[in-house]
Amino acid sequence: MPSFIELRHVTKTYRTLQDEDLLALQDVSFDIGKGEFVSIVGTSGCGKTTLLKIVAGLIPHSGGEVLIGGSSVEGPRRDIGFVFQQPVLLPWRTVLENTLLPIEVMGLPLEQYRERAHEILDMVGLTDFADRYPFELSGGMQQRVSITRALVFEPDVLLMDEPFGALDAMTREAMNLELLRIWSKSGKTVLFVTHSISEAIFLSDRVVALTPRPGRLADTVEVDLPRPRRLDLMQTEAFGKLAKRIRSLLGIKEELGGIE
Repeated sequence: MPSFIELRHVTKTYRTLQDEDLLALQDVSFDIGKGEFVSIVGTSGCGKTTLLKIVAGLIPHSGGEVLIGGSSVEGPRRDIGFVFQQPVLLPWRTVLENTLLPIEVMGLPLEQYRERAHEILDMVGLTDFADRYPFELSGGMQQRVSITRALVFEPDVLLMDEPFGALDAMTREAMNLELLRIWSKSGKTVLFVTHSISEAIFLSDRVVALTPRPGRLADTVEVDLPRPRRLDLMQTEAFGKLAKRIRSLLGIKEELGGIE
């Protein structure tokens, strides 16, 4: 598959309050094909979110290069949608108004995108909630609004930073299925950050494993499991083997537990 997102020797160093250099990421390189779903896993503090923000152009890298569609990422871009850990919905705006917020911020023609917003709300099952306010929605529904907001301006790339981490286990599983349905319909290229190895395997075409800080590429694991996927896939031997391999890459001992 031709590369659509290219990370070449990406390095990130922060300057601390003690005026010391903190190396967060070191020499990270991998590619993502157009329409591919790739997840990043690693222990806390390994630089997963930092790497995602660099790809989004929200923070600069200290070395290396990020290319999307052949052009270098030097700052925020209109072809990237970002879903944060928390929905961050404006409480005084309805579901539809929150969905259309990026259109207003970008100065795009509101009426032209209103129909698009309704189409996306229908795709995620929120048509009947378009005029509701965030406090009237469950956590899972709020996160679905966050996804519609990231998709409304039709970006090529969807970046997701642990979007389901705060949800209970049952809601999280339901949202995983919902995300796969949205992804299959939208055809977006997705880069997804998670602490959960099982979530990464279930969702992804490939899983990128990062070492503890400074985050380096431990390996990229192909997820050769059939689609569409059902939750009982997690109980299969093939799924278990992939999980064991990724745990090994992250240095997690099975008998001591660790990342899911």
